Amino acid sequence: MMSVQRRHALALLFGFLAALAASGGIAQTADTSSPPRVELQGRALLAALRGGGYILYFRHTSTDFGQYDERMTGYEDCARQRNLTDAGRAEARAIGQALRELEIPIADVLASPFCRTMETARLMFGRAAAAPTVRGGPAQPESADRYAELRNLLATPVARGTNLAIASHGNPFVAVAGGPYLAEGEAAVIEPLGNAGFRIVARIKKDEWAPLK
Repeated sequence: MMSVQRRHALALLFGFLAALAASGGIAQTADTSSPPRVELQGRALLAALRGGGYILYFRHTSTDFGQYDERMTGYEDCARQRNLTDAGRAEARAIGQALRELEIPIADVLASPFCRTMETARLMFGRAAAAPTVRGGPAQPESADRYAELRNLLATPVARGTNLAIASHGNPFVAVAGGPYLAEGEAAVIEPLGNAGFRIVARIKKDEWAPLK
């Protein structure tokens, strides 16, 4: 049989939870400081991208998960990194071709200095500037401001009539924008909002560019 003390404690707990729910306190778990996500699709998305002012954040295309980065001696040491597969190279070329056919203007192209991201960008756009900012700070130790420069970059307005392209990794994107994780070759279309931050307006998988026509 339940003791008087335990019944009293449970009654207090249920009363507290009921009051909290009634006040809306339980529901206040989402981060309300971030701008709401706005979905663009199809022709509306294509028109927006042709007009410019957005950031296309790509995760590198398909890689060989039997390779590892732990023994690399520097970013230029491609032999000791996880690299694109032949399929990944074909994916990057196809995405670049689709973007050209869709007449989506791209100005600057930034890439994480890793070989797989630099190669992804070069195969897509024919050029890439190595930018540690889009990779984030040092892998160790972790720090609260590791991705501060990336957050600032994604919030910085892009001139109308063109778009900024970034080839980077899945982890930095999740760190600054939340999940779900970008698949290899998937892109997030980001609208910079200046002091208000940024918001994701679309996510496009590697085989979803051509259908935008």
